[in-house]
Amino acid sequence: MIPLVRELQEMNQNVFIGGGDEQLSLFRSELPGLSFIKFPGFKPGYSRFLPQYIPLLFKTPLLLYHIILENYRLKKIISQHNINIVISDNRFGLWNRKIKTVYVTHMPLVPLPRLFRSLEFIGIRLHRFIIKKYSFCYIPDLPGELNISGRLSHGIKLPVNVRYIGILSRFSDPEPSIKNDRKKSTYNTVILSGPEPQRGILKEKLVNLLKESKSKVVILEGRPSENSEIIRSDDLTFYNHLTASEMKEILSGSEYIIARSGYSTIMDLISLGCSALLIPTPGQPEQEYLAEYLAGKGWFSYVKQSGLGRGLQFPLTELKEQEKITEQSRILLKAVLNELLEEPYI
Repeated sequence: MIPLVRELQEMNQNVFIGGGDEQLSLFRSELPGLSFIKFPGFKPGYSRFLPQYIPLLFKTPLLLYHIILENYRLKKIISQHNINIVISDNRFGLWNRKIKTVYVTHMPLVPLPRLFRSLEFIGIRLHRFIIKKYSFCYIPDLPGELNISGRLSHGIKLPVNVRYIGILSRFSDPEPSIKNDRKKSTYNTVILSGPEPQRGILKEKLVNLLKESKSKVVILEGRPSENSEIIRSDDLTFYNHLTASEMKEILSGSEYIIARSGYSTIMDLISLGCSALLIPTPGQPEQEYLAEYLAGKGWFSYVKQSGLGRGLQFPLTELKEQEKITEQSRILLKAVLNELLEEPYI
């Protein structure tokens, strides 16, 4: 959402930010001076052992209740703050018939494990039903072959209100990316992201492995709601949170990067021209698919969390087409926002 907000500010739009405590903490650090509204989304909860879709299935009634509740809350917010456009990130209930609303998602197709793949059409139809309630659906990817989401948003029939808007990253700015010379790099970087308990499990595994490697490692905890504390232990340096410019400098100067294959993380890495060793979150089919798909392109390498062990290898991969992706993304984003702001609501 950060690059969307920045672009809207450049177009002289008055922007309000709504979200939970952790999201608002990040927005306040990256976009100070805006108006903020506490408006937390649905938290499905995650299991240490079960795949993500199983807890979510059991919580479907709670999800439906939350959709109704947030739709009701949105009506009050629209009236209170005189809002005329709402852009939401995977929020099922933030549509409204009286104003223009935008639903942002990278996966109109929600992937299932191979055993249940024949049932994916159900999710496609349900998602299409939700998408049609909005004025537009924005997919942060490119159309055609040069894409990063693969079958998650390509090769399926999409509603007419869908627009590809290019990749979105808070590192997408006019400043040129720092060119990474691996031969001169003196450290590796780990990006921790995603919910607990899997974040903590991965951190423990990697810390134990990287301590044995005797190489210098920077670990980015990704906790914007906490103090920007720096902790050093042997050759490991931990940061709770960094600004975008600080994080950009560290990533661009790393010899190797280890990260989850979450979509936002992948877009950030591509915008910087950085490849990485991707470790999908266990039980999240979309991360498992993205890691395998992008590794197949030769842009990233990947290993399953269960496959982590001594002698961790960093296959040499190169992120191709980065400049072409970012340039097309800039063009697409400006075009869809011009359409959003200029087209009268019907």
